[in-house]
Amino acid sequence: MKLKPLYDRVVIRRVESDETTKGGIIIPDTAKEKPMEGKVIAVGSGKRDDSGTLHPLEVKKGDRVLIGKYSGTEVKIEGDDFVIVREDEILGVVS
Repeated sequence: MKLKPLYDRVVIRRVESDETTKGGIIIPDTAKEKPMEGKVIAVGSGKRDDSGTLHPLEVKKGDRVLIGKYSGTEVKIEGDDFVIVREDEILGVVS
């Protein structure tokens, strides 16, 4: 199944954080926070303004981005977890 977001929405797969701290302490799953970094899997066509002009998105497939901890809508498709966010919810692109 392919997922194509509409308009200015972006599909992101969260990048899992390390399971141990720098000191070697193992973090259990229940104590982990949601990762704020993710990889862009798919992007929509863009956002239309009031005059109908289409403005393409700044991010593209494959970009590593930072998102808010609780932003977007979490979905599960064929066993994989994704987050769908609007482009304006993306905090920045990691280079």
